[in-house]
Amino acid sequence: MRVGVDTGGTFTDVVGDDGRIAKVLSTPDQPGRAVRRGVEGLGAGSPQLMAHGTTVATNVLLERRGATVALVTTEGLADVIEIARQDRPSLYDIFADRPEPLVARELRLEVGGRLGADGAEVAPLGESGIPEIPEGVDAVAVCLLHADLDPSHERRVAGVLAERGHEVVCSHEVSPEFREYERSVTTVVDAYLRPATRSYLQGLAEVAEWVLVMTSAGGLVALDEAADHPASLLLSGPAGGVRAAADAAATAGFPDAVSFDMGGTSTDVCLISGGAPAPAAERRVAGFPVRLPALDIHTIGAGGGSIARIDPGGALLVGPQSAGAAPGPACYGLGGTEPTVTDADLVAGRIPEDTELPGIGRLDRERAAAALERAGVAAEGVIAVVDASMEQAIRAVTVERGVDPRNLALVAFGGAGPLHACTLAAALDMTAVIVPPRAGVLSAVGLLSAPPQAVLVRSWPGLGDRHGLPAARLDLARAAARHVVGVEPDTPAKLLLNQTTATATVTFEDATTVEVELLLDCRYEGQGHELTVPGVAAFEDEHRRRNGFARPGAAVEVTALRAAARLPPPTEPGQLPPTGRREPARGPQVLAEPDCTVWVPDGWSAQVGKGGSWILRRSRS
Repeated sequence: MRVGVDTGGTFTDVVGDDGRIAKVLSTPDQPGRAVRRGVEGLGAGSPQLMAHGTTVATNVLLERRGATVALVTTEGLADVIEIARQDRPSLYDIFADRPEPLVARELRLEVGGRLGADGAEVAPLGESGIPEIPEGVDAVAVCLLHADLDPSHERRVAGVLAERGHEVVCSHEVSPEFREYERSVTTVVDAYLRPATRSYLQGLAEVAEWVLVMTSAGGLVALDEAADHPASLLLSGPAGGVRAAADAAATAGFPDAVSFDMGGTSTDVCLISGGAPAPAAERRVAGFPVRLPALDIHTIGAGGGSIARIDPGGALLVGPQSAGAAPGPACYGLGGTEPTVTDADLVAGRIPEDTELPGIGRLDRERAAAALERAGVAAEGVIAVVDASMEQAIRAVTVERGVDPRNLALVAFGGAGPLHACTLAAALDMTAVIVPPRAGVLSAVGLLSAPPQAVLVRSWPGLGDRHGLPAARLDLARAAARHVVGVEPDTPAKLLLNQTTATATVTFEDATTVEVELLLDCRYEGQGHELTVPGVAAFEDEHRRRNGFARPGAAVEVTALRAAARLPPPTEPGQLPPTGRREPARGPQVLAEPDCTVWVPDGWSAQVGKGGSWILRRSRS
């Protein structure tokens, strides 16, 4: 049996490839315990494979409980991680601060030697000058100037430190891209997360015969690789949901959509274009730029467990504080006393009073109503405020990026997503709302149907000079294919390039075939930001779409090469057994399912579409 396991802030969801579902309360203090309980809840013994989405790395960073890290960098660059960029997090807020660096000033150490902007050695590295690492350091991040172009200096420093018995993380292994601040911070974050995340993941090795972990880029990697580079896991769980949402939308006939995942503690949204989730080269987590491939997921602190309160000025606020799994919303009856969105949905009649949740039992409407009354808030007000926050999140991935939401469908999932989706779709005049089968556990479904994937990025040293670019792209495609298959770097492989689609097919001697997507980071000469496109010829159209203008005839620079190699997923999308029969419905009506509840407002109707999804539309009369 193969299973997908998604650990959320409130529930841990498990889906088997035979269609069975288990949902258990998460255990934030020991997240592995909920994973084991969930897998055992399927009653199928030890799985052959577990595809896992985890929040452990994210929580360690948010809660600032990672390792003690030392940074070894080029002479003169020790303060780069603190100087950061000129831009401010809030331009007119004099009290706004950047997050405290993850490396204390006394643990930022420098070495001599230097590479130039072309990767050539300017000053030799003297190994005798490699500093001693102070006592009490758990991991060392090594980030030397221009190591994205030539990692030789970094390798020598890392070799010496490893011989001294230190845990070492090098920037050329984590984020081999230009821009020293982002590369340094990403490397430090990786080192900061490694001990805690590795301990957690290694503890799951016996849960299944084979464990794969979802990365922020929407693909699965081996357990050891995930443990070695936990900075790649910061969007691990949400990425699974986006993958499944894209598949469900395309199957239902809506290749252009927005995924809307509302869980217990947060809401995640992502633009889907042509059946594929939008990618991002960088992500900010806890205020830190993490320059690693990821799906372009926008997250806000709004979920079923988000707490409602009146601020000192008399305004109603909802979130980002959450009741989580413990004590949970008041209606859970587990000790929670503060009103949450789930309490408001229950009191407003969007959740049936006889609803029972795994590990909780029947929801208590009286407790929910009492919590709202004590706080002096109305259920309808709480729902309106949280809906406004989520509407703004959807605007952030559509309107603010030049995409008209009126041409898109909204894919609603997570335990609370289908309760609020129609209101959001109406506010943005979206085409339809799609509620896939198993919507309440869709992130776990997405983990099970995600492909094993390797995403490699390389800086392009020539910038404006594109000589040798085609050969470099093919070399990177072969490297990505070898990586995802798990063979030696020099293993022979044949490559067939499709120039039209910017993809390559790599075939090994044993007939193993890997599909590789090829992309470039491009910009106009002198620009400070890049766009990721299939090729230089596609840059002008993408620039016009994203920015509203183009500069025909202007020189285009290539700054980085990207290759994403993928293998077939453990379970193909749509292969899970069908769920219970769905029937057409007309609002106002509550549609209760084992893993979620769907609210169909007055003036809306629900039809069953291809793939078993409910397609909800409102009357245009």
